Amino acid sequence: MATRLLARFVSRTRPPVSGATRTAVRGIHRLYWTASRKTLTGGRSAFLLGIPVLSCLGYEAYHWVQRSAVLHAAGKEDVLEQADYLYSCAETEKLYQLLLQHKDSDDAEFLWRLARASRDLSLLPNMDAKQKKQLMFEAFEYATRALERDDKCFAAHKWYAICLSDIGDYEGIKVKIGNSYVIREHLEKAIELNPKDATSLHILGFWCFAFAELPWYQRKVAAALFSSPPVSTYEEALEFFLKAEAVDPDFYSKNLLMLGKTYMSMNDKPRAALWLTKAKDYPAHTLEDKEVHKEAVDLLKKLG
Repeated sequence: MATRLLARFVSRTRPPVSGATRTAVRGIHRLYWTASRKTLTGGRSAFLLGIPVLSCLGYEAYHWVQRSAVLHAAGKEDVLEQADYLYSCAETEKLYQLLLQHKDSDDAEFLWRLARASRDLSLLPNMDAKQKKQLMFEAFEYATRALERDDKCFAAHKWYAICLSDIGDYEGIKVKIGNSYVIREHLEKAIELNPKDATSLHILGFWCFAFAELPWYQRKVAAALFSSPPVSTYEEALEFFLKAEAVDPDFYSKNLLMLGKTYMSMNDKPRAALWLTKAKDYPAHTLEDKEVHKEAVDLLKKLG
């Protein structure tokens, strides 16, 4: 029920890795976002809210894990460390195969990671529509089980929210809008459990921005389906974007861009120009960074 603002989401706050792995991994990962925008009735806003998915990719030069390597682990901590390592290197298929061996686990730490890996796999370009749908629902199943096993795990709440948004694409508009309430509840719970997770804050900011910018005619249709459809304001969106920035300054080009866009929507041109300039000047290491740069440049031209 708003701009489909969430496509490939992965936690910025990754579980800690130990020893030399931590030293090697620190500082080389960047967040990137690929947004798939769908509209229900056209225009810049759409009815159904999706969840932004941030994926951390290590640069090719730092792919320490050879693509032909076979990983073995003796215990839980070894498997989780290897899983986080593969995730940091963007070895999506290998990560999925590693975690799939533990799909019957009752441990939330395995299950939410498997939900994330299943979802990431579904978004690879070689996946057909049938495979994608199957993996999306599979991811939701794992996220649901993770939450059932440990409702104090912030990542379980976050991934449940993300996967719930995904399957809504297959279940119709009314279900998708109804899920929006639940999505927000679980994002808020994730933030309560881990207030230092910048991406959860960023995603909730997107949720608020999407509903704040919903055109009147889409609000009217939503109101026909629900007596009180989800609502938000630009001020609320701004609060979450600023909190994300406070937790981890300059962690993500998209957060800088959204701060600029939010201030624009609030008619605060000086602050909008400040954040859009930061987004424009952000080092463009990914395709999304380049897209952010272009959008920031275009918006700055509109500001004059």
